[in-house]
Amino acid sequence: MDVRAVRNGAPMGKTAIAVAGLSKSYGDKVVLDGIDFEVAAGSVFSMLGPNGAGKTTTVNILATLMKADAGSVRVGGHDVLTATRQVRSVIGVTGQFAAVDELLSGRENLQLVADLKRVRSSGQVVTRLLERFDLVDAADKLAATYSGGMRRRLDLAMTLVGDPQIIFLDEPTTGLDPRSRRAMWGIVREMVADGVTIFLTTQYLDEADQLADQVVVLDHGRMVAAGTPAELKRRVPGTHVRLRFDTLAALDGAARLLSGSVRDDQELTLRVPSDGGSRSLRALLEKLDENLINAEEFSVHTPDLDDVFLALTGRPKVEAVAT
Repeated sequence: MDVRAVRNGAPMGKTAIAVAGLSKSYGDKVVLDGIDFEVAAGSVFSMLGPNGAGKTTTVNILATLMKADAGSVRVGGHDVLTATRQVRSVIGVTGQFAAVDELLSGRENLQLVADLKRVRSSGQVVTRLLERFDLVDAADKLAATYSGGMRRRLDLAMTLVGDPQIIFLDEPTTGLDPRSRRAMWGIVREMVADGVTIFLTTQYLDEADQLADQVVVLDHGRMVAAGTPAELKRRVPGTHVRLRFDTLAALDGAARLLSGSVRDDQELTLRVPSDGGSRSLRALLEKLDENLINAEEFSVHTPDLDDVFLALTGRPKVEAVAT
């Protein structure tokens, strides 16, 4: 399966990550079963799947932390096996848990990473990152005193030392409150606007829906679906138009007219199966108008990524067939 990330329906240029036939096993347990995908530069690519689906193994291989059994992987134009140093020079990795030293201040954590990477003008780099991640006021306080959101911001700031082209984010908002999660989403969008490529794994499907240009779903180590969030949601049945009427008579008339609809007498609403497209919606409203039935309100409801996830994962291994 060849997956090319897009934004606003158009190709986004050169490929940041190219994976073909990627396989990995531990003894008799197959963790990755020949997966293929590409990630366009300057996009957010999200990999979803239940625990044990192979997400972390994929990230570890792409980040040169683990070797695959078979397949080819190029990150930033470099082969992960033969050009490991070059790959590491263009990537940053932020794990599920913030990797900050609690005995150091925020500034000292950043300075330590800058020194390890031999960054030029490191003091200026540290100051700029503290400002960018709204950590100036807490810069000289011990990281042990930081809130969860501040620790994640510091962790991400540390990842950006050295200006990596590609960043792997493993569940970056786990445990954060809604306000901190949205703040982190804003940071991710800013990085992408600057041309950074984001490879995101997350347990929050609304996060992938908000951020991802392209989504791949893994199950039992195999790719079971790929596409934009909108494309994946269209694959799952359940899209419908919800009509609300002001009288029971109008509801009765609409229910008789629209076959397959489901009524709610208490709410005076009718749920009508639909593909959600403008043509079918126009035909529906015209049909009501021709029969002198007026709907006070209407809205289109589509499945979300939770519905996609539940529909595509968790099946027995023999049924998990890539599409």
